[in-house]
Formats: sequence, structure tokens, C-alpha cells
Amino acid sequence: MAVASQNIIFRNKDFGLYFVAMFLVTFGSQIEAVTIGWQVYQLGRATGSIKEAALLVGMVGLVQFVPMFALTLFAGSLADRVSRRAIVICAIVTEALGVVGLFALALYPAPSLPWIFAIAALFGASRAFFRPASWALMPMLVPKTEVARAISLSSLGGEIAVITGPWIGGLLIAGATAYAYAAVVVFYAVALLFILMIRRNTTPERQPGSQMQLIREGLIYVWQSKIIFGAISLDLFAVLLGGATALLPAFASDILQVGPTGFGLLRSGPAIGAALMALALSRWPLKRQAGVRMFWAVAAFGLATVVFGLSKSLPLSILALAVLGAADMVSVYVRQTLMQIVTPDHMRGRVSSVSGLFISGSNELGEFESGVVSRFVGPVAAAVLGGVGTLIVTAIWAWKFPDLRRADRLDGEDRVEPATP
Repeated sequence: MAVASQNIIFRNKDFGLYFVAMFLVTFGSQIEAVTIGWQVYQLGRATGSIKEAALLVGMVGLVQFVPMFALTLFAGSLADRVSRRAIVICAIVTEALGVVGLFALALYPAPSLPWIFAIAALFGASRAFFRPASWALMPMLVPKTEVARAISLSSLGGEIAVITGPWIGGLLIAGATAYAYAAVVVFYAVALLFILMIRRNTTPERQPGSQMQLIREGLIYVWQSKIIFGAISLDLFAVLLGGATALLPAFASDILQVGPTGFGLLRSGPAIGAALMALALSRWPLKRQAGVRMFWAVAAFGLATVVFGLSKSLPLSILALAVLGAADMVSVYVRQTLMQIVTPDHMRGRVSSVSGLFISGSNELGEFESGVVSRFVGPVAAAVLGGVGTLIVTAIWAWKFPDLRRADRLDGEDRVEPATP
């Protein structure tokens, strides 16, 4: 299976270009994320307490979530009307321009926090369009029989980028934040060139109806597909409550006291586990009991978050984060495979936008939630309470979504999905 998956890159030029471009975008965005988090935390610590600085880092997630929330559904319907490749190109250009702005700010001794937050909001708007368009683009580049393998390979490549990106980001931050931002611009520029080289038609069949009608159809489809809705909502609340990554600057700087290099290692921890799990799934894909295994994985995610919050050792913290990342990878694999294989192509943009809205809610809004809780109880208690909350959510969802719990195969043969509205 692993060899067959790898051959897709060499047999399919357009998918190969897409794969490399997405790797570079993910790699650059990871360096960008750790740099912003570290920079904002240090600016906050210069004038405030640990709790106040952690809250500022959480605010970065909030200002990204607001434009995502406002634009994602519109972006999804747009991805079902126009060239998905063109949307991806525009989003990468916008993201790169924002990083150029951060590079300019980093040249000042005391960068302005309001300007950093404004650029972070620009990133949120860009990703609102990038996520549904890029996710819906990939199945257009490979035969349907290879979609699951392409998802597994793309996930593996993405997790490798997430492993190495924070580590490289930490090394660059140790030199200067401006170095990190300059490197990100280069990665985005190269990714843009690869996307521009894709020649396959990436414009879906145009659907009749107004913008609002298309959005409504997408929402109805997701709601009626209880397996998909259960999977993406479980991920939303689990990661929303258990979002320990937003607290990593506080843990690295003041609790574990490992500095920017250790911060980069901590940020790489979840991706190490996720990459190993993605590699295992590419070799031994889930064939049966996908729903049950997904619930166990989310429970492991919550338990690992608790261990991380209580840890006072860098190796143990990295190990807990690796387990957390491996568990999350199982959830991502099941959710993405279900969504891509089951959803008709003309609705992939809209369904992907709903999924993206839930993911942005769990990631960016989860960072804000962790920052707010940390402001009142401290980062350690915030991480532990978040992990316990994830375990509670897992139990509730296993009870409320029996169809998801009973989901067996990932090829659609044992499920009856709702008809396209």
C-alpha cells in the first residue's frame, strides 16, 4: 500500500505538483505559526504576567477565527462554481503578502501588537478560501479509486511538514523573528510556482441556484449525513477543549523553561506522532470498525492532553504530544476519507467548507479558549481541564451518534448516505 501510494506522485504529474505545493504551504505556515506565537508571547511578557501573555497568544487564534467564520461558507460555494486552482493561487498570494508585512514589523525593536493581530486576521480570511478549495481540488487530480491513497499520502506529507516546520521555526526564531518570516515568504513563493504548473481542468460543473441556495444545500447535506456531521462535530469539540498547542509558548518559556529551541521541539511533538500514524495507516489502512477506533483515538487525545498538562519533563511532554498527534491523525483519516469518497464532486467545496469551519473553530477558536482559561487558572490547569473535557465529549458523542459509532468500512459499502439536495 505504501509503495502504491508513493507511485501516485510519479504517475500523476498534477497530483505530484499539488503534493509538493501543499507540503511547502504547510511547512511555511508552521514556521509562521510558531513565530507569531513566540513573538506575541514575548511581547506580552515584556509588560505583563504569564497569564496575560498566554491570553494574548489566544487572541491570535480569535482574530483568525472571526474572518474564517464569516467567509468559509461563501468560500465553499465559490469553490463549487469557479476554478479551485485559481482560488488556491489567490489565497497563497494573500498569505505571502501578510508574511511580508510581519517581516517588516519584525525589523522594529517593539513591533505593534495591533498590526500583528490585523495581519493574523488577514490569514484567517485567506485560509477561509484556501481550505475548501485545496481539499476539493485534490480529488479532481486523481482517479476515484486512488482518492483514499492520495489522502493518506497527503496527510503523511503534511505531517512531515508539521514535524520539521516548528523545529526549523524554533531555530530561526533563536536567530531573529525576521529570519523566520523571510523563510516563509520563500516557501510560499515556491509553492505558488508549483500550483501554477498544474494543467488539469479544476473548475467543477457549475451548479444552478443562487449563492445562498448553494450554501443551504451544503449545510443540509452535512446535517442529513449523521456520520459526517458526527465526525466533524466530535473533532470540533474535542480539539476546542483539548487545544494544548496554544499554551506551548507558556510551557516552553516559563514552566519547562526550554527556550525557543525547546518550543520548536514541543510544537513538533504532535506532528511526530501524527506522521508515524499516517505512515502506519498508509501501510495498514483501517478496514473495519472505523467508527469505534475513531472514538478510542479521540479519548486517547484527551488523556494525552492531561498527561502533557501535568508533565514537568521535556521528554515526557514531547511523548504526550506525540500520542496526542497520533490519536488526532486517526480522527483526521477517518473524517477526510468519509468526506471525500462519499461526497459528490459538485458538492465537495461546500462540504469541505463546513468541515473547514468546524476545524477552524476547533483550532483557532480553541487557541482563544485555552488562552482565556489560562488567564484565570493558569496554563497547567487549563491543559488538564481541556483534556478532561475532551474525554467527556467523547463519551457524549458515542452515545448521541450511534451511526458514527457503528461505522465499519470506509469505502461506503455499508452505509446509506443522503441523496444530494
